[in-house]
Amino acid sequence: MTDVLFYHLEPRPLEAVLPQLLEKTLERGWRAVVEVGSTERAQALDAHLWTYRDDSFLPHGMEGGPGDAHQPVLITTGTDNANAAACRFFVDRAVPQSGEGYERIVYMFSGHDPDAVAEARLAWKALRGAGQLTYWQQEPEGRWVKKG
Repeated sequence: MTDVLFYHLEPRPLEAVLPQLLEKTLERGWRAVVEVGSTERAQALDAHLWTYRDDSFLPHGMEGGPGDAHQPVLITTGTDNANAAACRFFVDRAVPQSGEGYERIVYMFSGHDPDAVAEARLAWKALRGAGQLTYWQQEPEGRWVKKG
């Protein structure tokens, strides 16, 4: 059964949270796919993951290269799983349709965007039967609290 985690972002933006979650995913020995809503955001996220912290190295690539199958983290705007990832992240308005084929689905959305919150509610309803759903919300200091 797929674990489906909803992350409601408020005090800290995606750029602050996603690298940490990707690091934890790699520590588990899993590969990850990060699906984003547009090519422009994919490129911005790619650049950010190389520079988000001076002492970090988060190996990743953009989909479409010759080494896609070997990337520990692959950024995409499509629905393929070219690197045989166990975990798929949906960010920047990319919305999961199913959890099939993954150990874990992570859906991250901004609490400051009413349309993203509405999409998250619809995704929650659609994924109810797809796996074990949990909902995480940030407290003002950035700590995650399991709400459901």
